[in-house]
Amino acid sequence: MPLKDFSILMTVILIVIMLIIPLPTGIIDFLIIINITIALIIILVSMNTQEPLQFSIFPTLLLLVTLFRLGLNVSTTRAILGNQGDAGNVIETFGQFVVGGNALVGFVVFVILVVIQFVVITKGAERVSEVGARFTLDAMPGKQMSIDADLNAGMISDIEAKERRQKIEREADFYGSMDGASKFVKGDAIAGIVIVIINIIFGLVIGMLQEGLPIAEAANKYTLLTVGDGLVSQIPALLISTATGIVVTRAASEGNLGHDITKQLFAYPKMLYVAGGTIMGLGIFTPIDLFVTTTIAAALGVGGFMLLKTQEKDRMFAEEEESSPAAEEDDIKSPESVVNLLQVDPIEFEFGYGLIPLADANQGGDLLDRVVMIRRQLAIEMGMIVPVIRIRDNIQLQPNEYCIKIKGSEIARGELLLDHYMAMSPGVEDENITGIETVEPAFGLPALWIAEDTKEQAELSGYTVVDPPSVVSTHLTEVVKRHAHELLGRQETKQLIDHMNESYPTLVEDVTPSPLQTGDIQKVLSKLLQEKVSIRNLPIIFESLADYGQMTKDTDLLTEYVRQALSRQISAQYVSEGEPLYVITVGASVEKLIADAVQQTEHGAFLNLDPEQAQQVVQSVMTEVERMQETGQMPVLLCSPAVRMYVRHLIERYIPQVPVLSYNELEPTVEVQSIGVVNMQ
Repeated sequence: MPLKDFSILMTVILIVIMLIIPLPTGIIDFLIIINITIALIIILVSMNTQEPLQFSIFPTLLLLVTLFRLGLNVSTTRAILGNQGDAGNVIETFGQFVVGGNALVGFVVFVILVVIQFVVITKGAERVSEVGARFTLDAMPGKQMSIDADLNAGMISDIEAKERRQKIEREADFYGSMDGASKFVKGDAIAGIVIVIINIIFGLVIGMLQEGLPIAEAANKYTLLTVGDGLVSQIPALLISTATGIVVTRAASEGNLGHDITKQLFAYPKMLYVAGGTIMGLGIFTPIDLFVTTTIAAALGVGGFMLLKTQEKDRMFAEEEESSPAAEEDDIKSPESVVNLLQVDPIEFEFGYGLIPLADANQGGDLLDRVVMIRRQLAIEMGMIVPVIRIRDNIQLQPNEYCIKIKGSEIARGELLLDHYMAMSPGVEDENITGIETVEPAFGLPALWIAEDTKEQAELSGYTVVDPPSVVSTHLTEVVKRHAHELLGRQETKQLIDHMNESYPTLVEDVTPSPLQTGDIQKVLSKLLQEKVSIRNLPIIFESLADYGQMTKDTDLLTEYVRQALSRQISAQYVSEGEPLYVITVGASVEKLIADAVQQTEHGAFLNLDPEQAQQVVQSVMTEVERMQETGQMPVLLCSPAVRMYVRHLIERYIPQVPVLSYNELEPTVEVQSIGVVNMQ
């Protein structure tokens, strides 16, 4: 056990010993000086902290110190009353030297200390602790929302957001603990008063009855000792109470208490002239000694003059630093500035200056709130944590133009008219609905930008009418969905694994780090996302990986096993309840052609198909897809499990939006109706 941990344990044991076993006066003297030292260290530390959480152990420390002091009170009381007044050198010194041997004066000083501590400092610290705890808890929701807003705006990273949330939780715990710990300080002050009264009363009784002393001598002897004991106890208690008040009233700042007091108290040097003049007036117009007032007034005047000169020099130096070309050149040449340029945001949304009202909350823009909802929606639908979407304006874009970038590369671009609505035809055009022709950016459908006065008529005609913020949020959502597999890296996969490990530790242990590494799991999840399969049901995915991970490391094959395990989810994705699934089936000849062209290597299997035959297969699929789309149905390609992934690889470059399913990925209850067959032409 480390020495520092052992010393804390021994302190607690010592408190118990002081409560039970009589201690020699030499040890009592030693413990009294330690008590004063600890109190002095605590108040100095509390003055040098910049925010309360830097002294977060204070509530617990306050309890231990209070118990130590009460244990010491028990030992000193036992020594005073049980050793015929021999309580040790320290208590006798405080009783004789500090109060001049006058028991009445000492008692008055002790009462004043108790009143200062109990009525002023302890009462105030208790109230501040109570109010601070209440206000901290009430402010938690607002602070959490502020962190979420900064995170979604890209002003802070996920790590910074997590640290800020932890800080808020620690602040709530701290102020709650301080609210309770301040009650110990109040109880300690009351206990000090009671102990002094008991010592004086029973000291008189012991002195007169057991020692046979006259009442005056007994009162003087035991009152001095009791006052000395009270002083050595109440002085550390007063320091601890003051430290409690400093900690709970301390706001976060750039410096310690001494720095803040000198900086803020003397922030206006001219006020020192006013104060000095007032003090000088007191010396002139009242009987107060003129030497005293003149000295203080002169010190204030000199101090104000020196502070004004210092502030003027600091202001001129700051202006020179800001305007100095060397400072700008040093900033450009600094290695940190180059490193910062290497940062590439996962997702960026840039817009021209004409679209600033979209993101400006003061102008009614709700883009930041929509981004929050997009991330929540994709977490529910796709099961992945969407990275922070960086939103910024770009003067290089046209005023009404915006673009979406994935990892620094532009993926999509669009244009908005903020004073118009986008109307998409239901299939039957209405000649009365006129506007600016455009293309709906998310799905590429023909649309019109119509004026607000035409909106109601368009809706009555069956048009789908959406406002510009909805257009851009839909476009952003679809782009993120389409490129979700690119956004899921090893780091994001590790976050998902860690989150799952909290609920399914055994399952995670069976999958990673053996037999599968984080990179292998990331590839499987990425392949699922690439084909629009949600990875939210991680337990089922990991069950499959645990079952088949020992058999193969081929991520393509593992993905097929996972897809089959997700058959209920995949079936629900493409089939409405009670309705059949209309599909295009891959003919037996095509399946045999593909199966024969599969070659196995030590690095996995791949499709080695003749280019002309591959083109024929793709052309046949595209023909059937177009025929199915003409009937208004969503095309789905169905084939056997053995060739599903090879069929997918074959057509994904030409028609990536067409899902390819295998028979094993459909529930037995699904009714399948084939309305087309892919055959060799």
